[in-house]
Amino acid sequence: MKPYPFTAVVGMPDLRLALVLSSISPAVGGVLVRGEKGTAKSTIVRALAGLLPSVDVVDGCRFSCDPAAPDPVCPDGPHDAARSHRRPAKLVELPVGAAEDRVVGSLNLERALGEGVTDYQPGLLAAAHRGLLYVDEVNLLHDHLVDTLLDAAAMGRATVEREGVSVSHAARFVLIGTMNPEEGELRPQLLDRFGLTVEVASSRDPEQRVEVVRRRLAYEADPDGFAARYADEDARLAEEIESAQKLLPAVKLPDDALRQIAEICASFEVDGMRADIVTARAAVAHAAWAGRDEVTTDDVRVAARLALPHRRRRNPFDAPGISEEQLEQALQDAQPPEPGPEDDGPGSGSTPDEAPSEVPQGDAPQGEPQQKQNGGQQKTVGAGETFKARVFRVKGTGEGERGRRSRAITDSGRTIGVQPPSVRDGRPHLVATVKAAAPHQKARGRDGAGLKLRRQDLRFALREGREGNLVLFCVDASGSMGAKARMREVKSAVLSLLLDAYQRRDKVGLVTFRGNAAELALPPTISVDAAASRLEGLPTGGRTPLAEGLLEAARVLRVEEIRDPRRRPLLVVVTDGRATSGPDAVARAQAAAGLLTGVTTIVMDCESGKMRLGLAADLAAHLGAEHVPLADVAAESLASAVRARTGKAA
Repeated sequence: MKPYPFTAVVGMPDLRLALVLSSISPAVGGVLVRGEKGTAKSTIVRALAGLLPSVDVVDGCRFSCDPAAPDPVCPDGPHDAARSHRRPAKLVELPVGAAEDRVVGSLNLERALGEGVTDYQPGLLAAAHRGLLYVDEVNLLHDHLVDTLLDAAAMGRATVEREGVSVSHAARFVLIGTMNPEEGELRPQLLDRFGLTVEVASSRDPEQRVEVVRRRLAYEADPDGFAARYADEDARLAEEIESAQKLLPAVKLPDDALRQIAEICASFEVDGMRADIVTARAAVAHAAWAGRDEVTTDDVRVAARLALPHRRRRNPFDAPGISEEQLEQALQDAQPPEPGPEDDGPGSGSTPDEAPSEVPQGDAPQGEPQQKQNGGQQKTVGAGETFKARVFRVKGTGEGERGRRSRAITDSGRTIGVQPPSVRDGRPHLVATVKAAAPHQKARGRDGAGLKLRRQDLRFALREGREGNLVLFCVDASGSMGAKARMREVKSAVLSLLLDAYQRRDKVGLVTFRGNAAELALPPTISVDAAASRLEGLPTGGRTPLAEGLLEAARVLRVEEIRDPRRRPLLVVVTDGRATSGPDAVARAQAAAGLLTGVTTIVMDCESGKMRLGLAADLAAHLGAEHVPLADVAAESLASAVRARTGKAA
């Protein structure tokens, strides 16, 4: 069945343009497509492969070497005067659950030790060379694989090193990733490595939606016939892309355009120089696409709109995007003054920039909105500034998803031993393998160099790394928490812990309790943005149903243990320890705490004032939890306490 035609996709002009520019100039760095589910992200990416020009490859080369300029260190080389053939450009899809060896390739340790030869089996990076590499749901891919992909895309080479044996091969491809932000964000450092980014959303125009459905149904009824109707349009677009590729080396980037790019990047305060370089490459590609041999202001404007939105994201709570007004102002500021009497008039650089400043999400307004609901007064309190939080870890050693919080047995990290002989997974352990094979060499008739290995000799390393956990926040939102702006400090601390969870690749969930009930405000997710949003709008008021909050937390943890049994939980109970809702509130809270013993728990004590009852500390004792005063959540507070104690001891 033929893929859906590229030119048959309705709307999404920015995404079309970004994909075309990356195809014209792979040096741009690929495209990250962000959007809600069901917006044809995957459809248009898969259709792009049919527009790319065919490539000449060396016969028998597994790494698709160009016969005109073969890789001098190709593992299948050398390719002197090699025969070649022409084939279409490939689209290689990388599954989210792919193992590292499947991505970068693998080395046959048995042949390396026994025969002294390097037997390298290429991975997906080799297959994608001179084509497209597509990663659907790239935000769900393990960080180390994303790093590997982006490094290969930036350097144009992939290197595999296993037990002292190293293999390198060319890996130049257009990297395209799609993601749904609701399912979690990429780290800002990884976002920056993508050249261009585009936000897509489904159209709200009924006529356009009707056309989308009409075309999709027509394609499903007759794929070949539908594709044939758009074959001419796709062919014309493919010819235009090929013409732009040929024109690209001749496009000039004048100093005036470079100044505009520098002015724009400085205006948006992006970090580093990658933004300037990518914008320049995208502007050159756009000029070639337009058939021009010199970059103009329009090329710079288009390139900046695609290359800068994701580079303004400084932390996971910042929304990507750029201000069109600020972009136009930066372009004007970079324009050289034109000679003439008109320059003396008003408006020539004398008006200050009056663009509205952006307020970070964590900054709270001076006045706090209040609302009435269910007959009671409720108050929504904003959060203060975030800070670097202490690191809380789950006790023991797990085997969960790779992350950066708690100790775990993983497939990467430091080697701490050897797997049992029955375990045939992971990276080989060279020394243990040699020791297992050595006693059998005489019986196997070894009479020269090298070892005679058998598959049963292979031993695999036992490695300890870090895992990501489920961090479940159970937050007291009762009236006592809103007193004296205490909730502002609480939200600031929880947001700081959310930021820490984001950096450590945890799942997060949010349970709140107030009045006479508790609710799951946010089911466990990897999207800390959603958790921050729910927390920011959390109102306070009413009594304190502590027992109900703990019971709801226990229920959520039971469900998650079934859904994701390998991910160990860390429960963070944020409360002053009071229990005032319903009969025998304190006794019921203590009984509920008994259901959570065995779960690593932190009780964040929010009690304040000179006269303190110590109820949160009592709750921590019933939970078997660590008791942490609110003021000690910050890492700097802990460091100051240690320094003060050390100074006293000295």
